[in-house]
Amino acid sequence: MVDLAAVFARLEGAYGPQHWWPAETRFEVIVGALLMAQTSWSKVTEAIANLKRAGVLTPQTLAAMPIPRLRAMIRPAGLYRTKPRRLRGFCQHLVQVADGDLDRFFARDFGALRRELLSLDGVGPETADSILLYAGRFPTFVVDAYTVRFGRRMGWFPYDRYDSIKAFFETRLRPDRDRYGEFHALIVAHGKRTCRPRPLCARCPVNAACAFYAGNEDKRSGRGKIGDQAKRRHRFYIE
Repeated sequence: MVDLAAVFARLEGAYGPQHWWPAETRFEVIVGALLMAQTSWSKVTEAIANLKRAGVLTPQTLAAMPIPRLRAMIRPAGLYRTKPRRLRGFCQHLVQVADGDLDRFFARDFGALRRELLSLDGVGPETADSILLYAGRFPTFVVDAYTVRFGRRMGWFPYDRYDSIKAFFETRLRPDRDRYGEFHALIVAHGKRTCRPRPLCARCPVNAACAFYAGNEDKRSGRGKIGDQAKRRHRFYIE
């Protein structure tokens, strides 16, 4: 069995506390999550800064804003044809169901709330879980491209199905919203700095547990494919 606690400890030791999500309010978290698709975090912060400077970062204001004006302010986040409509649509929904009150919006059954979020235009599983974890403070694990790449290289799962990977983590970690958020953020940090598309395996803090790294070692040394022998060398597996 994979020892995720040990992996978490190694990542935290290497990269330090991440304190994610960087935002002043829960609504700012939601706006960031909705703008994050297919862009960089620096572009999202630029768009949010425009909203703050204009004094319009409230559900009610954004729900009533004309699309051309909203498009101009969040243009740095990209997808300028779809993101303004989706952001305004979410805000209109929030105003309609909870009068823009996030305490009231999140004070509902988790499953029903997640299904409701997923029914909204532009809200996929990653965005929904980001909103629920970082703004709603529910213990739900967020899966993104970094999580998929990291987990597959570690040899934890061979698939990239969102719900299956989410279940992999949630069945091995106790429900803890702070730990879930920090683990997700550490995986992102690891993916950006070390476990890149072309990984820097030699400096990886968890390479002793990585199937990808062990397999490459085996190939270089002529040992062939990774198997039980390589798995036994991994310090983060519990038999």
